[in-house]
Amino acid sequence: MKIFPVLLAACLTVAAQAQQPLRIEGSNTFGEKLGPLLVKGFKRANPGIPVELKRPGSGPGLAALLAGRTDIAPTSRPANRSELLAAKKAGVKLRGQMIGSYGVAIIVNEANPVKNLKPSQVRALFSGKTADWSRVRGAAAPVNVYTLDRNTGARAGFQTLAMRGADYSPAAKALPDYQSIVAAVAKDPNAIGYADMGPLPAGVRALLINGEPANNVAIYEQVYPYANALYLYTVQGRETPAARKFIRYALSGNGQRIIQKAGFVPRLGAPPSATASLAP
Repeated sequence: MKIFPVLLAACLTVAAQAQQPLRIEGSNTFGEKLGPLLVKGFKRANPGIPVELKRPGSGPGLAALLAGRTDIAPTSRPANRSELLAAKKAGVKLRGQMIGSYGVAIIVNEANPVKNLKPSQVRALFSGKTADWSRVRGAAAPVNVYTLDRNTGARAGFQTLAMRGADYSPAAKALPDYQSIVAAVAKDPNAIGYADMGPLPAGVRALLINGEPANNVAIYEQVYPYANALYLYTVQGRETPAARKFIRYALSGNGQRIIQKAGFVPRLGAPPSATASLAP
């Protein structure tokens, strides 16, 4: 009888399917720091599900999702019109689950008298067009700019959020992570830099931008300019069980605590989901 080989093959097929990794591919902002922490917590809660995490960027991630090369595409922005058109052409809808937000705080040394800046002043300071603090009602002193280095995705993210794509000052000092920027600013009375939304140590202060503080409420209300929502995109109706579990984990109490610990902003009661599509 051939029943046993058939049963064995069926069992092996089921076992192979159970071991298929959850593929997550997209945003640098998500994948650089937050993604690995969420994946670690998710795997602890779901030890039988392997996970692959890549961070080529939001756009490439959505392209991979539409092409079937990934199960979840994290993005640091909503899907744009060209991506929605691509989904419509493919006959599918993108489902974006907002899991939280991220914000970038503009920081100075606590000895700096400047308390508030306009976005145009921030651009001028980081690009080097404004090279002396007296130009923004500070003391007469050179502006020392600290940025992330080119190996970090958040460097380009800040250029998009705050600088409209302009280049950083040629004299800017590039550092490997936010913690290094915070430490440098704490030691330099003439410094300006940026950091995530985590707590700041003594010696460093976050500036108001247009009078708005860099905090959770200002970001959620969309009045702080250097912030954007984080989404986990899937193709509606094609979500794998593992993808659904991961999204639920990101929205759970444990997932939201990880988001906050990583320096991001939890959902604060945001709507549960959104299906993105273009009208027919």
